[in-house]
Amino acid sequence: MRDLIVTALFIVGAMVALKRPYYGALLWVWVGLMNPHRLGWGFAYDLPFAMASVVIIALGMLFSTRSIRWQTGGPAIVLILMILWMTLTSFTAILPEPSQAKLIDVLKVLGMTLVVGALVANREQIIGLVWVVVGSIAFFGVKGGIFTLTTGGEFRVWGPPSSLVQGNNELALALIISIPFLYFLSRQATLAREFVLVRRISEKWLRRGLMLSILLCAVAAIGSHSRGALLAIVAMGSMMWWRSRAKVSMGLLLLALTPAILFLMPEEWFSRMETIETYEEDLSAMGRINAWHMAINIANDRIFGAGFATASPVVFNAYAPNPDWVLVAHSIYFQVLGDHGYIGLALYLLFWILTYRVAGRLAAMEKRGPRFEWVALLGNMSKVSLVGFAVGGAFLSLAYWDMPYYIMIILLATERYAKEVLIKSPEEAKSAVSDASAETDAPQRSTRAVAG
Repeated sequence: MRDLIVTALFIVGAMVALKRPYYGALLWVWVGLMNPHRLGWGFAYDLPFAMASVVIIALGMLFSTRSIRWQTGGPAIVLILMILWMTLTSFTAILPEPSQAKLIDVLKVLGMTLVVGALVANREQIIGLVWVVVGSIAFFGVKGGIFTLTTGGEFRVWGPPSSLVQGNNELALALIISIPFLYFLSRQATLAREFVLVRRISEKWLRRGLMLSILLCAVAAIGSHSRGALLAIVAMGSMMWWRSRAKVSMGLLLLALTPAILFLMPEEWFSRMETIETYEEDLSAMGRINAWHMAINIANDRIFGAGFATASPVVFNAYAPNPDWVLVAHSIYFQVLGDHGYIGLALYLLFWILTYRVAGRLAAMEKRGPRFEWVALLGNMSKVSLVGFAVGGAFLSLAYWDMPYYIMIILLATERYAKEVLIKSPEEAKSAVSDASAETDAPQRSTRAVAG
């Protein structure tokens, strides 16, 4: 039954996408993040939905060339430079063949990210992309949150089968960086209903459903028993509180929810979290440190790094302090450092710094009036999400996972859209700022009048 539902949804989306390639982009994002066909056990399990999405997008773009608008912001340019550098490092790798095979997979993800960005233009399309990106992950958060509550947190929560976030640690990070966008949709319920799949839901129930999803995703993230996720939750929660206008109510809510959720966790969960302080006694932690030292040794010796096939006995024998302890880097930073050297890491960090700055520019648009309130909130929540990824990613090998790159696309598309609105109606934008200033000054004028 699941196979039939997924296949039917894909066929309907494909038919629409041939006329509007934007929907083909949504299909690609949905299949790539959620892996819906892997939730079945029949004929759809091994169907090439991702490849079909690429073909559909290509045909749609061929017949609708006017809908193609490539992103040209700083992060997009640096991403192209990263792709070129990764291609070069793959051909100079210690193990060229497996590195080049991995390169193809990475190019599919990063290259298609740019394609998705070329098909997102207006506000409705931006909101639709937010829904699909967040909903693809939140599905497992809602399901996992219910599972954690009903089992008392005794078992770990796992992610989409056969995906980069299948593991409990990876899913926890995915849920953490999804929560700020769920909050954005709940705060902008009127705007969120522009997405065709939720138009029939009333704003009240949509807002309630999204708030419930946030709670269940938080429970699922904690129920994953991930230590890195705990640190990311603390960092993201602090950032969300700092960016919130209602700091008192937000702080009280966090203080109330934290002990309530932790009360549900079994003793095993607390024992695992305590190993953060005693990492020297934890074999997993020491294995990661061994891999981090190896990444530094590689970068010091090879300007191009070792290539994508770093987690190999050949590479560990040459560069690791303990060559018998072969593990992946378990850190986006050391993963890129070992794979592509210091230049690759510099490009990677520059990419995320520029992406964060775009979010900051969007957040500053709050001063331009009510029309840009959703833009500012999206920028603020993107900053919160990026902080969560920066902290949680320090302990996971997710440097080439596509979800964070879609955040970059959402930000660039929103900034371009906001700029176009300002260009088309500059006088209206100025009027909005003047109206907002007048509303702010009105109480002061009233007070002075009374005093006079």
